[in-house]
Amino acid sequence: MSNRKGLIVIRITAPRMAGLACAVLALSTVFPGTAMATATVAESAGRPKIADVQKALETVARTPGVVGVIGEVYYDGKRIGKGSAGSRLLDGKGGKIPSDARYRIGSQTKQMTATIVMQLVREGKLSLDDKLSEVLPQVAEQDLVEYASDITVRHLITLTSGVPEYLPAAPFDFTTRYTPTQLLEISRKRQRPVEIGTWNYSNTNYLLLGMMIEKVTGHSMAAEFDRRLFGPLKMTDSYLPTKPPQGIKGPHGHGYWTDETGKLRDVDRLNASTLLTAGGVISTARDVSRFQQAFQQGKLLPADLQKVITDPPPGQEPLPAGGPCAGNPELLPGHGGAAPGFSATTYTSSDGRLQYAVSTTVAGREPEREAAMRAVSQSVKAVFCPAS
Repeated sequence: MSNRKGLIVIRITAPRMAGLACAVLALSTVFPGTAMATATVAESAGRPKIADVQKALETVARTPGVVGVIGEVYYDGKRIGKGSAGSRLLDGKGGKIPSDARYRIGSQTKQMTATIVMQLVREGKLSLDDKLSEVLPQVAEQDLVEYASDITVRHLITLTSGVPEYLPAAPFDFTTRYTPTQLLEISRKRQRPVEIGTWNYSNTNYLLLGMMIEKVTGHSMAAEFDRRLFGPLKMTDSYLPTKPPQGIKGPHGHGYWTDETGKLRDVDRLNASTLLTAGGVISTARDVSRFQQAFQQGKLLPADLQKVITDPPPGQEPLPAGGPCAGNPELLPGHGGAAPGFSATTYTSSDGRLQYAVSTTVAGREPEREAAMRAVSQSVKAVFCPAS
């Protein structure tokens, strides 16, 4: 999508959540039909004019259920705004979260996973038409995935395989190490929601893509993320934990989830073995901005392979244009992710020059988490549509 002269425009979408089954939110470009907030930014003297990020995030922190929120704005790779509001722990304890702290990015991980798979396609190690049973014969031999001989790599990337969801995982189980095979066994016991070729959100698609990465490269998922993305892009604070008790390194915000008795419990130690390549990456505002800049500027994939990730899946309408600021209606979808205790979103311009990365830690369940996401969406207007 092109930008009119003098304007940069961005958009975020927030996929609908249905209990813990949506413990990891979806990459918005392949999850249409979602609620959205939009923003337009006037570019002046080679740099966009933005309002006070700190003030905008203080408004977000006043949302019931929000424990802490951090955010940073980058333009051409340089930070031009930052903010931190709320607290690191519940009830105002623990001090503020550094704006450059690490946090879980949730299903923003999916875009990174898809990028690695597309790089393997570019290298001739995979094909979009390769069948699941050909790449991972064990899933057919062990009957872990129904119709494995009909599902292709393209179906998995576009969420049109019809493979059932393996989540939810128990949010307070911080110690059990699940293997991908065990997670597939959970999925296999569930009823198939749609036929092959029809879009349906399921984290199992990206679990399978992660298994393909390991099979084709001979390296672990985490190693390939390091080698192909984190290292080359100098995403020095990013990593993919894959087993408990791996968590978030350094000072960071804690999220809380309500248990069956109504008590809030700290879920900072979310079980890494249940997230993996569907939603497990831990990163920072700077690092996810680096990834989005490189992705949008075509530094990671050729255009034809990038479009497989960004184009609407078959049968889905493109996301509508529009936004709160007067100006260019041509907007670029953003990317969001969430799980018990947190939500995280990165907004980016279509030319890759501008990013706004935000993380919230939340206390409650879906209503509180969704309220936090709406507040973050509203902060986009506050930051990028400053009064003249």
